Amino acid sequence: MIHGTAIVDGSAEVHDSCEIGPYAVIGADVVIGAGTTVGPHAVIKGPVTIGTECHIFQFASVGEDPQDLKFDGTDSRLEIGNRNKIREFVTINRGTGGGGGLTRIGDDNLLMAYVHVAHDCLIGNNTIFANSASLAGHVTVGDYAILGGFTLVHQFSRIGAHSFSGMGSVINKDVPPFLLVSGHYAQAKGINKQGLKRRGFSDDEIAALQKTFVRLVRRKGIKNEQAYAEVNELAAKFSKVDELVQFLRAGSRGTVG
Repeated sequence: MIHGTAIVDGSAEVHDSCEIGPYAVIGADVVIGAGTTVGPHAVIKGPVTIGTECHIFQFASVGEDPQDLKFDGTDSRLEIGNRNKIREFVTINRGTGGGGGLTRIGDDNLLMAYVHVAHDCLIGNNTIFANSASLAGHVTVGDYAILGGFTLVHQFSRIGAHSFSGMGSVINKDVPPFLLVSGHYAQAKGINKQGLKRRGFSDDEIAALQKTFVRLVRRKGIKNEQAYAEVNELAAKFSKVDELVQFLRAGSRGTVG
């Protein structure tokens, strides 16, 4: 299933069930799992490991050197999990020595056309990056997060699980889990209620998250210990509230407010 015009390095490990399209280039130290499709003119540069049943569309650039002037060729890698869809002109860079040497993408993610994932980013599972969303280096993205089209994320930011950013958002701080943010610079608009409902969150869980958001983010700020004391009971009852509280406590670069 490798097209005659594709170039596959002799050291690459490509499963027999993979499909490699015309003029695709598979470099050295690339491992591609069963059932994965690589479209025409896509370029994959190792060291890269790609899981099973992924679809990398035409003209994508996967595993290229990081866009970091400090990068000196130190060994670094990219790991991509299973069942990911990586659309046209997506660019994903490997890690850097100063950032742990690893860029990682989990399972079941959709990266739409022109998305950029920079060096040392760590992306969870079931995320959606709409067209032209871009991550600077060292960004972490939690499970089920959705970035609207043309969202830009500053380096070292954390994007919490189940969060949602509106189209054209510019994110220069951490986005707590379960929140909806938008704007330039992005501001918190409330809990991502519709997204949470679609994923089976109960009305009680959503209400508890909303109360926590109001007390910790809107009203008193995340540095107010009294505000944390006020949500202790909710955090003990609802694990998702505790997750939100722990994310806020762990922040070091500021939180979208």
